[in-house]
Amino acid sequence: MDANNNGIDDSTELRARGNWNEIKGQTKQKWGNLTDNDLDYEEGKQDEWFGNLQEKTGETMDDIKSWFKRTF
Repeated sequence: MDANNNGIDDSTELRARGNWNEIKGQTKQKWGNLTDNDLDYEEGKQDEWFGNLQEKTGETMDDIKSWFKRTF
């Protein structure tokens, strides 16, 4: 299920929220140019957040979402 229509399964998103510090660390290891500020997440701004990650990493939004799904 994807209640907020952000392309990420709700169970994946809930796990991610519970382990956010670990996720931030792994994300910064994957894409070394990301900062803590880049990974600051605001509720309701998923598309903007993913867009910023896409811009900073040069990856497609689908690739970023897929990485999060595979990793977490």
